[in-house]
Parts: sequence; C-alpha cells; structure tokens
Amino acid sequence: MNRFSRPLDETNAGLTSRPKCLAYSPALMRLTALPALSDNYIWLLADAAGDALVVDPGEAGPVRKALARDGLRLRAILLTHHHPDHVAGTAELAAETDAVVYAPHDDRIAAANVRVGDGDRVRIAQPAFEFDVLGVPGHTRSHVAYHGHGVLFCGDTLFSVGCGRLFEGTPQQMLESLERLAALPGDTRVCCGHEYTAANCAFALELDSANTALQARSAQAAELRRQGRSTLPSTLAEERACNPFLRIDSPALTAALEGNDRVARFADLRRRKDGFKAPAA
Repeated sequence: MNRFSRPLDETNAGLTSRPKCLAYSPALMRLTALPALSDNYIWLLADAAGDALVVDPGEAGPVRKALARDGLRLRAILLTHHHPDHVAGTAELAAETDAVVYAPHDDRIAAANVRVGDGDRVRIAQPAFEFDVLGVPGHTRSHVAYHGHGVLFCGDTLFSVGCGRLFEGTPQQMLESLERLAALPGDTRVCCGHEYTAANCAFALELDSANTALQARSAQAAELRRQGRSTLPSTLAEERACNPFLRIDSPALTAALEGNDRVARFADLRRRKDGFKAPAA
C-alpha cells in the first residue's frame, strides 16, 4: 500500500462540514503565483512562520525552487481537478515533504490522502488556513474550488475574463458553477490555473466592445504581460464587470448571442470561444 492509499482519519486531517464565512487576514499570509509548464500557475500560500500549501502543482520543480528560496515548509497540497497539468507534480512533492494531499472524489487522482466534495471544510493546522469546498462541475465532472481568507482557488472553472472548456460537463452545469462563484464577495481574489487573460479580453471585446471596465482590463493585461508580469489574481468584482461568461444576461451579450434562454446563450458563447483565435502578441 502506498502513502496515498492509506486510510486517514478525516477529522484529524482537517476535513469538516460546516458553512461559515472565513475571515481574510492579509498580514498573516503570502500569496504567490508560480509559473509552470507553458501557461499554468501553481498557487503558493504561506504564513508568517514559514508553513505553506500549494494548489494544483502541475510540476514539482517550481514549487521545490520556491520552498528553498523562501525557506518554506510544504504542509498541504490542494487539487481542483484531475488534469495532468494540475496534478503531475503532486506525488513527487508529497513524497519529499509528507504534505497532506486534498483532492476531489475522482479515481483519476491517485495521489490523495483526503477526498473532498461540495460542502466540506478543509482545515489545515500549519499553515492555519481553512477553506470551504465548492463543487463546480463543467470543465470536469468532479472539479472543486477552494474558498477562504478572501481567496478563491478555482482551477480551470473560472478564468480572468473567461471560463474553462466543457470537457465533461454541460453548459447548464458550467453556468451554475460560475454563478455560484460569482456570488462570493466582490473583493475575493481569483486565483485560477492559467495565464489566459489577454486572449480572453480580445475575445470578450468582440462581443462587448463598449464595456469600459473590459477595455481597462484589456489594456492592463497587455501592459502586465509586456512587462513579463502576471495578470492574476483578479477580483470577483472585476470579473463580474468584465467577464462575458458572468454577464450572460447583460444587454450587450443578450443582443450578440443566439438562443432563446440564458443556458442556450451561454452554450453559444462557449462555442464561439472554443473557435476563437487570439491575435498574435
């Protein structure tokens, strides 16, 4: 039996079911986006004592380098879904650090100590962070997001000014998942899995060109990328103002999209994005 298949007491591992709004204490946490692979981000969250967790380590190298550079101890790994570019570094990191791995109920993720699902609460002793688990199917059937301390780790469900492709879910599932995330507090920091913002803005402007918030976000993203900097995290307030997948009922999107109801309009929007070719940078 390997270390991932051994039974683990979920209470001791920090898994509870209890709804509550979690406070955000910025002085006690350090949030870092670690670039990985071609356009992925691995999110690292550390406390003042040097204990850390990471989210969706698609490869181990960037995490190992960040831990060594900053003198951090990896205690936990949170996984949002099974795709290799989000999980491939997990087994290696867990073996090296003995970090506890939290993952959705999906047999395609072998490297898991604790399985989590919608309505669960992940409690980590070191670093002392807690996250509510939200089931957000659409991109994959078992996709989850983690929300707490003013931060949302949403994997490939919600992107800045976009959303994930529907590999396993339906338009209705994805729309419901996105609206669930959009209902969180507006100052929540959106920590998604890929650097897609500039291309997403280019697509959104074709349908919502008069949106001044979107225009500003597009200019900001272009400048940040020109400087070699990340466009993330954004905030949910910014996403509600700019993201066409969260604005399916706006007059501009209603006029631009085909369909007699909001699910049909969402499906049309996602089909158009699937076929969109972003201009060369």
